[in-house]
Amino acid sequence: MNKMNENSFPKDAIRLLKETSRTFYIPITFLQKELKNTVASAYLVFRAIDEIEDHEEIDNELKHTILMQVSELFKHPFNEQTYLHILEPVKDAMPEVTLRLGEWIQACPKNTLQIVMDAANEMAWGMAKWAKANWTIRTREDLDDYTYYVAGLVGVMLSDLWEVCAGVKTDRDLAIGYGRGLQAVNILRNEQEDLVERGVSFVPDNWTRAELFAYADENLAKADDYMKSLNKKSILLFCRLPLALAHKTLKAMKDGREKITRDEVEQTVKEIQVD
Repeated sequence: MNKMNENSFPKDAIRLLKETSRTFYIPITFLQKELKNTVASAYLVFRAIDEIEDHEEIDNELKHTILMQVSELFKHPFNEQTYLHILEPVKDAMPEVTLRLGEWIQACPKNTLQIVMDAANEMAWGMAKWAKANWTIRTREDLDDYTYYVAGLVGVMLSDLWEVCAGVKTDRDLAIGYGRGLQAVNILRNEQEDLVERGVSFVPDNWTRAELFAYADENLAKADDYMKSLNKKSILLFCRLPLALAHKTLKAMKDGREKITRDEVEQTVKEIQVD
């Protein structure tokens, strides 16, 4: 397995990437240098924003204000002082990954930085909108909108990166389906936790888990179709692992289990590397 190129990417970033997401750290190591560093930077940037949206102790109005200001910040060359000023009211509650957002942007290759900044701008704006609405999801359209901003647009960004860095063209709707499918599995897995810890439900009115399972299945089918357009081995490997884990987690939940085991995760990592 390739290791992160530690000479051109901050060691601290690699440590945080491992700490915040084992699921994404491993696939990122499959990518080639420019893509690897870009996707690692993007993941940390998105995680930084996500920590603001997810925080249990910050009220929604303040989340909305901060995320809207951060969104605006991504429209310009990044200004560290302005960012720290925006974070000031909540900085003591924020984790390291959020406080050091400027470093993750700095680490992103210049050739791909604008793609990451545009996606971060859109994500922060969408998260601000949904924080203000207290994530009140009434309809299928609401769920589609929310899952686009937190995951579907990441699929679109990745597709843009595949094209710019590797000449690989993919379908935008299938890329959104890929992101939505992974998010739908997360929503199913965390449904009780979100309700108990945050008082939030991402389930549309009158939907049972059966409808949520169908929504996940539908989007994961798009993700499976998306994979067919990936003809570059490193990119295929990157996309294959999160998707395989999502399929297995969904099946486990349909079988009445909460999630898959660590052993199953490790087995999946081995399986996806066998072509």
